[in-house]
Amino acid sequence: MRRRTIFAATALAVGLTLLAACGGSSGSAGPSKSSTTVAREVNPAGDIPDTQVYVPYSPQSGGYTVAVPEGWARTDLPNGALFTDNFNSVRVEKTAAGKAPTTLSAQADVVPQLRADGASVISGASPVVRKGSHALLITYVHDSTPDPTTGKKVALVVEQYAFWKNGTLVTLTLSGAKGADNVDPWRTVTDSFAWSP
Repeated sequence: MRRRTIFAATALAVGLTLLAACGGSSGSAGPSKSSTTVAREVNPAGDIPDTQVYVPYSPQSGGYTVAVPEGWARTDLPNGALFTDNFNSVRVEKTAAGKAPTTLSAQADVVPQLRADGASVISGASPVVRKGSHALLITYVHDSTPDPTTGKKVALVVEQYAFWKNGTLVTLTLSGAKGADNVDPWRTVTDSFAWSP
């Protein structure tokens, strides 16, 4: 009798343990708490969230408009502006240029300057089409400025677009941490570029 009682108690304990591990009784009609949890978007460092809002930017001198991420820190430049957030940046600058840049001129003039400035893994210049205009694209890797606290640098992937029209060159430079997935945000920005009438 005592053996039977010990066996029954042991079986009951094992049964309760299994029941707890399964998250409840087999007759439970409702979903478990974990199955009702709503998944949230988690963005690795450098990724721009899908919910990012964009606003138009145009310099006081006019000439063009481009959509930039809303809420990013803005620094006015002598010939444009810089927008930054974490490892990401959008830099837009307007200069005079008598001729449209070509693959050959970029290889001869721009690429050597990028190398002198510390860029690496430079792709050749290639023509691209965006919704608002044609451009010349150079992609390269460049280290960030050192972190003021740790002194560490982050490898940045940079896309530099050169838009030209009637003697005006607008250079749109987009950068983000290497490994970040910013393909769609960068496409949104570059597709938005348009010359003003």
